[in-house]
Amino acid sequence: MSEEMEPARERLRRLNITMFLPVLAIAGTMAVAKDARTWWAAIVLSAGVIASMVAFTRWAAGEVLRVAVPCLAVTALVWPFGVAVGSSTAFFGIMSVGSHVVPQLPRHRVVAAIGLVVFVALAGASRLLLSGEDVGDVLFRWVLVPAGTTVVLTGLMFPNKRFYDLVAELEEARERAAELAVIRERVRFAGDLHDIQGHTLHVVKLKAALARKLVDSDTERAKQELGEIHALVADTITQTKELAYAQRRLNLSAELENARNLFEAADIRVRVNREADVDPGAGELLGQVLRETTTNILRHAQATRVRITLGETSISIVNDGAAGGPLPRLRGLAALEQRVTAGGGALEVGQDDGQFRTAAVFPLPGRQEAR
Repeated sequence: MSEEMEPARERLRRLNITMFLPVLAIAGTMAVAKDARTWWAAIVLSAGVIASMVAFTRWAAGEVLRVAVPCLAVTALVWPFGVAVGSSTAFFGIMSVGSHVVPQLPRHRVVAAIGLVVFVALAGASRLLLSGEDVGDVLFRWVLVPAGTTVVLTGLMFPNKRFYDLVAELEEARERAAELAVIRERVRFAGDLHDIQGHTLHVVKLKAALARKLVDSDTERAKQELGEIHALVADTITQTKELAYAQRRLNLSAELENARNLFEAADIRVRVNREADVDPGAGELLGQVLRETTTNILRHAQATRVRITLGETSISIVNDGAAGGPLPRLRGLAALEQRVTAGGGALEVGQDDGQFRTAAVFPLPGRQEAR
């Protein structure tokens, strides 16, 4: 797995273990070497260091609560033992384990933090009962330093937990964004496939019906229609392959010619008005609008005339034969509106006196990038 693809939490885990686990081990070893007077004292104090290392490793993996109870139990016993044998650094284990466990608790974290500090302080204060040392020195070495260090380290671990939570949320958001991108690409692919094969099926249907009518009266014309059907299917196969390999781009001139042929095959008169030269950057978007609108007219209208008007970055298609009443709720129009909006444009549909108008306008590519 490359570093770019590796989850951020896993990289942080490895970084923490690489940087801080050796420091933890060295500090614990030095504390044991400094305070252990006998071999059995060294074993007990080492148990606290080992428990703290286990807890740190599991904390780095986000699983510290799984080992919280045994690690806390061991270090909670090591600290009073250290007080009894004169090891003032024996609080190292309970401080380390407690500061990693408490912020990860699902609830009552503040109460647990207070309880941790009170335990460290009380266990240290019991040194007053076991030695005749100066009270001030005992309170400083065995109460103030251990309890204060525990407060500072535990307090630092709370914002640390929030940081890790934010990293987790960002990873989840990235995963959702990736899933949405996949879904959008599937919808786009499905829409393009619909555009390609929907047109083909309509033309094939119309030309097949015409060929069947002509097969007895005009055999040559029927053969010509069948040849065009064959060529159309072959072209559609090519376009589908190009779509599958992300090589397909719409050409507005080709779409205009295709729409003209479709309408004429359906006995629909077509007029194309060019109010301005189409901007090359908007041609593909305008071609998408024309293709989807052509399909909708052939499927849902009883049209006899279609007027296509082209501007620099706009297109308007008006057809007659629209059904009366409210605007139809067509899935194709909904999908087209999403595509137009994604391209930074605006789609307008309207129906008046038996005529249906579909219009789209896009910003000039230079202006769109400037925004």
